[in-house]
Amino acid sequence: MTVQSIDEKNFETEVINSELPVLIDFWAVWCGPCKEIAPILDEINNEINNKIKIVKINIDENPNIPSKYGVQSIPTLIILKKGEIVATKVGSSLKSDILSWIESVI
Repeated sequence: MTVQSIDEKNFETEVINSELPVLIDFWAVWCGPCKEIAPILDEINNEINNKIKIVKINIDENPNIPSKYGVQSIPTLIILKKGEIVATKVGSSLKSDILSWIESVI
């Protein structure tokens, strides 16, 4: 199952009001490292989809959310629990590193 793309219209419903912790992938079409990390996040989404919800937001199409969360460079991964930031990871990483990071937070 691929990671769901969300936008500013459904952000509150999908992220802020989520029962599960949510990992947001801030990305853009022109970002090479974002393209590298996308299939990794799809794999992780399939493996642990009952523990965390993974979504992605295109920063070019939805500029307000990245600025609200202080996103300076991409890819940036942010985990929120009940609408509050609990962890941030900037840059591309190995699958094992991302999994360890997620597990340490949830």
